[in-house]
Amino acid sequence: MFVKFFFTLKESKIPVTLREYLTLIEALKAGCAEYSVNDFYYLARTTLVKDEKNLDKFDQIFGHCFNGIEFIGDDQTVELPDEWLKKLAELSLTDEEKAEVEALGGWEKLMETLQERLKEQEKRHQGGNKWIGTAGRSPFGAYGYNPEGIRIGQKESRHRKAVKVWDKREYKNLDDNIELGTRNIKVAMKRLRQFARQGAADELDLDDTIRSTARNAGFLDLKMRPERHNTVKVLILFDIGGSMDDHIKACEELFSAARTEFKHLEFYYFHNCVYEKLWKENARRHADFMPTWDVLHTYPADYKLIIVGDATMSPYEIAYAGGSVEHWNEEPGQVWMQRMLDIYHKAVWLNPVPEKYWEYTPSVQMVKQLMADRMFPLTIGGLENAMKELSR
Repeated sequence: MFVKFFFTLKESKIPVTLREYLTLIEALKAGCAEYSVNDFYYLARTTLVKDEKNLDKFDQIFGHCFNGIEFIGDDQTVELPDEWLKKLAELSLTDEEKAEVEALGGWEKLMETLQERLKEQEKRHQGGNKWIGTAGRSPFGAYGYNPEGIRIGQKESRHRKAVKVWDKREYKNLDDNIELGTRNIKVAMKRLRQFARQGAADELDLDDTIRSTARNAGFLDLKMRPERHNTVKVLILFDIGGSMDDHIKACEELFSAARTEFKHLEFYYFHNCVYEKLWKENARRHADFMPTWDVLHTYPADYKLIIVGDATMSPYEIAYAGGSVEHWNEEPGQVWMQRMLDIYHKAVWLNPVPEKYWEYTPSVQMVKQLMADRMFPLTIGGLENAMKELSR
């Protein structure tokens, strides 16, 4: 098993050596991982991966070679019989038929009714409008339709109407090594550069050397100076998963450009809205995360904040405690957003959805208002305007 894992890594162009593989085996024999999947994952990653750009590829290969091993997070789960949610049929409705399906009437009513259904339901249902099931008009279940419901047991979104998803969801990290199709993103980001000369004087100052040599009657007088560095500090947060899957390419290009342009760059992921925790590894976000309070205390106010997301979510996620689509948040998203903005006065939101569609999504309008209208489209023109805003 381990030999196959090693050669699969090499075939995928991850630069692992035999010495590193033997170190992993020695560590296993010494009991460093014992019987913990988490410990083995971290041990293998530590010994075999030398560059963080290969972490995403390593995660994919790890999952392939050790198929069937899952990492269980601490999110709330719903224990339902598998046959209740088995896809035997899928509901398709016309626009007119969809308009006839009514929502239950708000967040509190939705959660209260779900609790009642979990207590009362005893068998599988399909095609109905009340029980947890499939291919129906009920607010609870999979492969049906409701304008405001809780999705349970469905692999991915179909209509993007769910206000909460009660399933384990897997997201991939953005690749920061994408070959850019255009240099325009990098050009737009150059507007944010602020250069300063700091550190040891190890770069030849040709102009000053010429002037000093001339004043010294032709005797060479070398003048050195510190190298110029871009001193801008950037904290960038990426919305990941769900409706953002449509915009992965644009986000990866932005991420790659940002990694090139800014020496002082820190990044984290979130889903839909900022809550009490952020993370850097999407595959391990339930077990390996950083409390948002720690992020706010780690990076001072001189960092410039860039949030990238489509802001497309249920309004409950922004305005209600417990409104997060995939976990129970003790405080509304707008509370955490305001805390960030109180610290980072230089902040913008980049939205990959075309600006002409923003007015049709209530959550976009809510986030735009929280950002004091500092929301810009993820286009070249939008990037240029966002960089101007951050440079003020």
